[in-house]
Amino acid sequence: MSVDHYENFPVASLLCPPALRPAVAAIYHFARTADDIADEGDATPAQRLADLAAYRADLAAACQGGATSARWPQVFGPLRAVLVSHALPVELLTDLLSAFEQDVTKTTYADRAELLDYCRRSANPVGRLLLHLYGVGGAQALQQSDAICTALQLANFWQDLSVDTPRGRLYVPASDCARRAVDAPALLAQRDAPNVRALVADMVDWARDLMLAGAPLVHAIPGRAGWELRLVVQGGLRILEKITAIDHTTLQTRPRLHWYGAPLLLWRALWMRPDAPLIADKSA
Repeated sequence: MSVDHYENFPVASLLCPPALRPAVAAIYHFARTADDIADEGDATPAQRLADLAAYRADLAAACQGGATSARWPQVFGPLRAVLVSHALPVELLTDLLSAFEQDVTKTTYADRAELLDYCRRSANPVGRLLLHLYGVGGAQALQQSDAICTALQLANFWQDLSVDTPRGRLYVPASDCARRAVDAPALLAQRDAPNVRALVADMVDWARDLMLAGAPLVHAIPGRAGWELRLVVQGGLRILEKITAIDHTTLQTRPRLHWYGAPLLLWRALWMRPDAPLIADKSA
């Protein structure tokens, strides 16, 4: 599984069916470029929003067979071909853009419902686009895909607390902070305390529960793509384990996966059986 800049997105890995690699890569570059416009560099919020509006206009032009601007030919050239060859659901691409636009203007979330709505647009479209490419449909598959993608997004948030908080961005819902008597300014100032660690533990449990709820989807995806999804699920669970292993102190430390951990993920992926419950180690 290759996860470059756009978090938790398997990009044309060796396990991806070769015929689908150009389509997966085109979707990835579309998402990554938009994410960079929203987050990278030193542009002002107004400039970021203007660039994202231009990006959205190029997407509309590509969908309608019109001429796009000369700004992102490496994105919209390949994407235009994939839009035609695979009849991609365009609303999923526009959902991604709406989430990136929100990143420019919104830095806190009132409750879990508000954060889940963000994940619905920032993460879930990726899984649904991949299901579309794999020819997998049905309400249960979509629900499980959404659970996996939201869990991956949440795991990334809790993994990246030490990265996001210095930038003034806090994804931990205010309602959860209040329940654990944690002040948002304390989190933004990266102040460690027992109640802060308990709060992060709650967030990890939330993400883990969602991942376990979605994990049965791996048995509905055929062939190599199903094995890739197994590794994605196990990678997300492993990150949550690593957060637990450092006593939920991700305000100070960012855990990460390493290449030498691949055998463990492969072993766990191998033992994901339809008739066996998936057990995540909470004490690793």
